[in-house]
Amino acid sequence: MKPAAATRRIIDALVRAHPNADTELHYRTPFELLVATMLSAQSTDARVNLVTPALFARYPDARAMAQASPEDLEPLIVSTGFFRQKARALVGMARGLMAGHDGEVPSDMAALTALPGVGRKTANVVLGHALGVPGLPVDRHVLRVATRIGIADGTDPETVEAQLCGRLPDAMWTLASDVLILHGRRVCRPAPLCDRCAVRASCRHVFTRANDTPRHDSRRVRTARR
Repeated sequence: MKPAAATRRIIDALVRAHPNADTELHYRTPFELLVATMLSAQSTDARVNLVTPALFARYPDARAMAQASPEDLEPLIVSTGFFRQKARALVGMARGLMAGHDGEVPSDMAALTALPGVGRKTANVVLGHALGVPGLPVDRHVLRVATRIGIADGTDPETVEAQLCGRLPDAMWTLASDVLILHGRRVCRPAPLCDRCAVRASCRHVFTRANDTPRHDSRRVRTARR
């Protein structure tokens, strides 16, 4: 893995490449961002943004959602996928907020992840974007980009989160996640657009691809000689 100084230089370059990076989920309150982030699992931010206006109009806070049943929510969120599981998780989360936090979203990782359906990535999104607490969400884009450019190693999100947090000042954590996510969506896709990459010179994925040598196919050679 690259040292802290190199990691910071790479993140700074990605910040310049993706100015004004932020979460693409629409929200007005920490509760709305928590709901939207839970809905974004196995979905897209654009899809979630289509369904949340009607959802929030009916259930604007934890108190209102806690009084609903999962069946009440299902028709409103069906297009985000896995809607039955998500509806149960949302109602459970809202009831957990009412029972333990007077309906307010706590600014604490342990308290957030104790809520039904709230994992570490979701908690970090809410902490970093809505509550002003440093957090570095690690999703599939962060995993892919960070390991390709050599600022992290491994496939476990918590391990990669710890590696990145250890190499960056906490004030950069949320922004680092935002630019890595946008870079993964726009440029460093599963089939990467390397010619558009602002950190191409630092990327070990490009180096590996450039040094791949085609395997000699002896069967093809023999067939061609017949």
